[in-house]
This record gives sequence, structure tokens and C-alpha cells, in this order.
Amino acid sequence: MIFHLKHVFVAALSLAAITGFVTPSRAIEMTAGISALYESVSIYPPSGSSMTVCYGFVCRRRAEFEFTAADKKALEAIMAKGKASAAAERAAVQSAVVWWDKRLGPVLGTTTRVPRADFRHNADKSNYDCWDTTRNITSLLLLLQDWGYLRHHTVADPRYRGNVLVLQTPHNTPVIKERAGGGEWAVDMWTVGYAQPPQVMTVAQWMTED
Repeated sequence: MIFHLKHVFVAALSLAAITGFVTPSRAIEMTAGISALYESVSIYPPSGSSMTVCYGFVCRRRAEFEFTAADKKALEAIMAKGKASAAAERAAVQSAVVWWDKRLGPVLGTTTRVPRADFRHNADKSNYDCWDTTRNITSLLLLLQDWGYLRHHTVADPRYRGNVLVLQTPHNTPVIKERAGGGEWAVDMWTVGYAQPPQVMTVAQWMTED
């Protein structure tokens, strides 16, 4: 898949050479903590209407996904249902993640993915680990923010937990932050199965979960 995409990129550069210009996508502003998600696996952050999708555990498999005009319209309609309040927007974010999961499932072959997947499931081709879901959903949230679909929240640094003293397993999650009040909320897709709403809870609560 990456080999094919590389050829698409070369073709695009060739076309640019013929026409004499390249129109770059505007870079999305992000914190150092969010940038590290992409730098650590050598992928580009989301920009314009595209994102790199990670799967196969720690982004060992990846694909470029371009949101169509219809995709953006569908997400805009979903997020519009959350414009009344921060709580309503968090519910809309859950719906947007479900939409994304269903949209990418047939493309990647992840329609059979299971909750809390890791190497022990011997099914890396069809699953995400928590690093994959953190990168993917952070990317989705960054695009929603860039498109103006987030009214009550901003995308915050991902959070990590894992206390071996109380047998808490390592895990990380994307985070959104309320514009009013500054409350931080985890948007955890890894703990649920295919097409199920991600767990959305305060980061304080999420830090105590297993």
C-alpha cells in the first residue's frame, strides 16, 4: 500500500512540474506533545483534508486517507448536533469517531477489530493498539478543529497511564480540552470494539481506570 501511494505522490509532483506550481496544504498548529505522536513513527501530521491512518500495532501498517467533500459534509452535520454545549459536543465527538471507524473499517479491513487489541490477539492486520487509536483519533480531532467543527473544545496533548505497583496496564489516549473551564476529557477508542462509541470521561477518571 505504501509503495502504491509513493507512486501517486510522484505522479502529483510530475503534474506540478508541468503546471509550474504546487499548492501546499496549510500546516495545522499543534503542541510539541502532539507533534511527537507523528515524529516517533516518522509520519506526517494531518493537513488539509488528509491524514495518515495507523494500524497493525504501533503504526507498523499505515495508509493515507483523503476525506472527500461528502465525508466532510457528513462530519459537519454530526458535529453540528453538538453546538449547544460542551457536553453535547462530546457526544457529537463520539458519533464522529464511530463514523470514522465505519468509514475506514472496509478500507483497511478493521471491521472485525476487538477491544483492547494487542499482539496477543495475533490479528495485527485487522486491529489497532492504543498507540494507533491515539494517533488516529488525535488526527481526526485536529482536522475537525481545523475545519471549524469544534466549538467548545480544543485538541490537547495525549495522556498516558500505567502504574505497575497497582497492576495498572500501560495505555494512552487522545484528549480534548474545554474552552470554558479547561476541563480535559479522554476520547478512548481502544477500549471498545468496532463501530462502538469511544469512552469519553474526564482525564482524572481515566487515569484511575485499568
